[in-house]
Amino acid sequence: HNILQSVPRSKPMFQISQMALAACLALSALRADAFTASAPRLHHAASSAGQIAIPSHLAVPGAASSLLPSSPSPPSSSSSSRSPRLFSTTDNSSSSPSSSTLERLPNSSVRLTLRIPPASTSAAYAKTLAAIAKQLSIPGFRKGAKIPPAVIENAWSRNGGKNAIKTMAINELCSELIGPALKEEFDLEPIGQPALVTPADVLAEGMTPGEGEFEVVVQCDVWPDIRWKEMEGKEKPYAGLTGKYRRKPFDQARFDAALRDLAERYARLEPYDDGEVRPLAMGDACVVNMTGYLANPDGSKGEPLPDAASGDNVEVILGTGRYMEGLVEGLVGGTVGQVKTVSVRFPDALRNKELAGKQAVFDVEILSASRRILPELTDEFADQVRPGLTVETLKEELRKAVDSQDAQEYVPARNEALGKALAEVMEVEVPETLVTNQAREKYALMMTDMRDNGMADEEIKKLISPENFDKYKELSREGIVRDFKISMAVDEIARLEGISVPAYQIEEQIQALKDQARKEGQNPEEMGDEEAMRRKVESTLERRMVYDFLAENAQLEVEYAEEEKFDEALLEKLAQESLEREQQQQQLEQQPQEEEGESGKEDSAGVDIVAESATAVVEEVEPQEEPV
Repeated sequence: HNILQSVPRSKPMFQISQMALAACLALSALRADAFTASAPRLHHAASSAGQIAIPSHLAVPGAASSLLPSSPSPPSSSSSSRSPRLFSTTDNSSSSPSSSTLERLPNSSVRLTLRIPPASTSAAYAKTLAAIAKQLSIPGFRKGAKIPPAVIENAWSRNGGKNAIKTMAINELCSELIGPALKEEFDLEPIGQPALVTPADVLAEGMTPGEGEFEVVVQCDVWPDIRWKEMEGKEKPYAGLTGKYRRKPFDQARFDAALRDLAERYARLEPYDDGEVRPLAMGDACVVNMTGYLANPDGSKGEPLPDAASGDNVEVILGTGRYMEGLVEGLVGGTVGQVKTVSVRFPDALRNKELAGKQAVFDVEILSASRRILPELTDEFADQVRPGLTVETLKEELRKAVDSQDAQEYVPARNEALGKALAEVMEVEVPETLVTNQAREKYALMMTDMRDNGMADEEIKKLISPENFDKYKELSREGIVRDFKISMAVDEIARLEGISVPAYQIEEQIQALKDQARKEGQNPEEMGDEEAMRRKVESTLERRMVYDFLAENAQLEVEYAEEEKFDEALLEKLAQESLEREQQQQQLEQQPQEEEGESGKEDSAGVDIVAESATAVVEEVEPQEEPV
């Protein structure tokens, strides 16, 4: 059921509204670093001076249905869609490979220093010149002709000239060298956009292509490693987690009824002694012949019922709720040989719709009667239910079965307790890029929710600013960091414990989603990317399996408490008082103005009354979070 709720059906998965997309793009346009770290970002210098290019990584990713960031996608093994790398750190090309050193920084960030040989800077500058030449139309040179570098540099002067071209070459070098250096040399997975410590246009002033070693320093967040804390006496730190959560009390009445019903199934019959005339009582059993009639409006016998509604040698156990209303009550007190006339009412949910809900009259002849002797709850009885059971293990299994439905309702609370405990036994440095990206997604979704709830686009646009995003990010930081740490730990536990979802379970859930869509009149083909849906379903099921594994090995304290009931009377009272204040304010606003001086005094008094009313409202209503 949770999976059915977690995957959107009315529109393609991971789709986000245009308003949410506009929210993020508007912020990035207002301030280039609104969604990024403060260090200068790599960007193409081909844009005009003074303009801010919006990098592609600022586009809102579509993981709108997940509140946790996903792992970076592994690099594709196919290179057919990518141009060959010209400046490799490891190849045997004619240009000397660059060397690099790495410095670890807090929050899973690194500072990478690249030392690029002259041949590579020369090749990068030549490649950039060739790319620019294709865009230019220079008198005296036909298209495709080789143009001298000085001519290209002169033609590019209005775009920044030679320094702008060198800036582009530096960006080209960085895009070719940074990723491979991190992945191949240091086995690190970069996150987000690397940032030059010194801006590319400043570096360009000191670079002479083909002359001397050129040094570039970049800072980048990388995918963090998880470190488990050493827990005394525990081989696995995540085993035996402790914590507590609240849930409603165990349904003892339902347990007692289930235990009694189980005993009823193993009851033995003991016929009355010969010649004993004993009225039937609740709990007894009897064998009867039954002849039925539809009831007339006055309660008398009408037309005979079909044979299927009557019967001979029918065993009846006198117990509450077993049969149609009135039958058991009409037999109580009867004796063997007696014919009792019993008025009954057929259930509304009866399969035979012609009889459902109808009144009927039965002539019931009591043929025999027996006492029903319930077994005592002993180990012998438990072993009879299933070999090897004791009365205690029987009660424990029955208790779990009875409570399974209620317990399922509180699985989120249980998982939250497990997550908090899990966060205490592991350490992860959460990169700022992940915090920013996740805050960006949640901020965009909040804008979408506001629009869905009826807020006008103009009002939403007023909320979209770097300052508001920064506030929202700081308010959300603690939760984002906690959720990411827990998410990463759960994924790691699945790997360590070999927990995986069987393929058939994934297929069953996918089919259930499609069936549900059809029931709601939707086309399953419009549910979006099925492969993305499959990954979402698999991830949800896997995490559920991990939490169940942790719960089985945890020592959670369950606090049983009755659910707090909502005080409707208090709400009604507050609403009425608020309405009275509003009416009072309207009356004050409608009062005719008299002389200017007196009017001023009256207005002042009116404002005082309204202010007092507003203050009273604020004091009675729980304060809300500051809007962002």
